Amino acid sequence: MWSSGTKHFVHCCLLTGLIGGFEIATGGLSLWGNESESAEPPDPWATYGVFWTIVLYSLRFLTFLALPQVIFNAMGLLLFNAFPEKTLLKGSPLLAPFICIRVVTRGDYPDLVKKNVTRNLNLCLDVGLENFIVEVVTDKKIPGLSEYSRVREVVVPPSYVTKSGALFKARALQYCLEQEVNILADSDWIVHLDEETILTDNAIRGILNFVFDGKHQFGQGVITYANDQVVNWFTTLADSFRVADDMGKLRAQFKLFNKPYFSWKGSYVVTQAGAERKIGFDNGPDGSVAEDCFFGMKAYSEGYTFNFIEGEMWEKSPFTMWDFLQQRKRWMQGIYLVVHSGAIDWKKKIFLAISLYSWVTLPLSTSNIILAVMAPIPCPAIINFLCAFIGAMNIYMYIFGVIKSFSLHRMGLGRSLLVLIGALLTIPFNILVENVAVIWGLFGNKYHFYVVKKEIKTSTTV
Repeated sequence: MWSSGTKHFVHCCLLTGLIGGFEIATGGLSLWGNESESAEPPDPWATYGVFWTIVLYSLRFLTFLALPQVIFNAMGLLLFNAFPEKTLLKGSPLLAPFICIRVVTRGDYPDLVKKNVTRNLNLCLDVGLENFIVEVVTDKKIPGLSEYSRVREVVVPPSYVTKSGALFKARALQYCLEQEVNILADSDWIVHLDEETILTDNAIRGILNFVFDGKHQFGQGVITYANDQVVNWFTTLADSFRVADDMGKLRAQFKLFNKPYFSWKGSYVVTQAGAERKIGFDNGPDGSVAEDCFFGMKAYSEGYTFNFIEGEMWEKSPFTMWDFLQQRKRWMQGIYLVVHSGAIDWKKKIFLAISLYSWVTLPLSTSNIILAVMAPIPCPAIINFLCAFIGAMNIYMYIFGVIKSFSLHRMGLGRSLLVLIGALLTIPFNILVENVAVIWGLFGNKYHFYVVKKEIKTSTTV
C-alpha cells in the first residue's frame, strides 16, 4: 500500500512526464536543436494574405485565455499533496460552534431529500458532532420531514419577493437570511449543500478544522462524482475534469492567496453566518442564475477571505446528455451575467472574465486543432511551448480526475485502465458539448434556470 507522499510523488512525475512528452511530440520543445529550414511552414503573409494571416494568428492567441487557470491548476496539483491522508480533528466536536447544514431544494424530489438528510444526519452524529441542525429550505413542503430530530424545514412562501427581484435558488437563500426567518447568530456557521450532496466523515472533520481555525469567513472543498452509484458513465467521466479543477485551481487560489480569483461552486460551501448576511443573495436577476459565483465575487470585493477545506463530498453527475448540456449552458450564462454586472469591480473579476472568455471563444480556439494541420503558421518557440503546455495540462486533468475519483483497490488494475481510457475518449465529445453549450448560451435566454434530474425511479419486485 503506497503512502500518501509516494502517491503524490508518482502523480507529480506522471504530470511532468506527460507535459514533457507532449511538448516534444508537438514540437513545443526541441531536444535536438533547430529543425531544417525546409521543415518550416511557408511565409503566411504571402501564402494566405494579410486578412487570413491575422485571423490565423488571432485564433492561435485565443488559446492563451486559458493560461491563467491552467497555471493555477498546475500549482494546485504540484505544490500540495494530491492524495492527503485521513483528515485529523484539531479539536473536540463537542466544543465546535453551532453549525447549520443548509440544503436548498425545490421540493420536487421529497424521497431523495429525506434519504440524504437521514444519511447526512446520522454521519454527523457518528463523527461526534452535537451542536448542529440540518435545515431544509424548500419551495414545496416535504411530507414527514418536520418529524425528523434536529431537522428544521423552511418553506419559502410563493408570495415572497426580494427587494432586488432575486430569483431561483438566490431567492430561497435570501429568504433564510430575513430577520423573521433566521435563527442563527453571527458567530454560527452554515454548510451549504445541494439536495443530492452526500457528506463524508473526512469532509465533516475538515469543516470542523476550518471552523476551529476561524481565520477565514468562507471555505470550500472537493466534490467527487464516482464514489456513489454511477448513473451515466459518460457524464461521470467528463466530470473527472471538475474533480481535478477542485484539487488544482480551487485549492491553489484559496491556499496560496485566500481569494476566489476564478470564483467557486454552489455546493460544499461553508460560510460564517454573520458574513453571509452582510453579503446576501439579494443581487437581482444578474446574480440569480449563478448565485454562487456572484456571491463569491461580491464577498471578495468587500474584503472577505477564503480557504480550502480538506475532505471530499459526493454528488452524482447529470443522468442524461441533455441535462449535462443544459447544466453547462446555465453555468456559462450565469458567469456571463456576473462578469458583465456593474455591481462588481472589474479589478476583482479580471481572472474570472479571462476564464469566461476562454470558455466563450472555445468554438474558435478549438478550430486550431484543424487549422494547425491545414494552414500551418510559424510561431515563436515560446508560443508553441505554452500551447503544448495548455494542451498537456488539460489532458492530464481528465487522467488525474479519474485517478482521484475511482479507487484502484476497489476496481482493480484492468477496470481502472478501461475507465482511464474511457475518460480520454470522452474528451472530444465533451469539447463538442461545451461548444454547443457556449453557442446556445450566448444566443439563448440567459435568465432561465434549468434544474437537472436528481432522482432515479427504481422498480420494486414483489
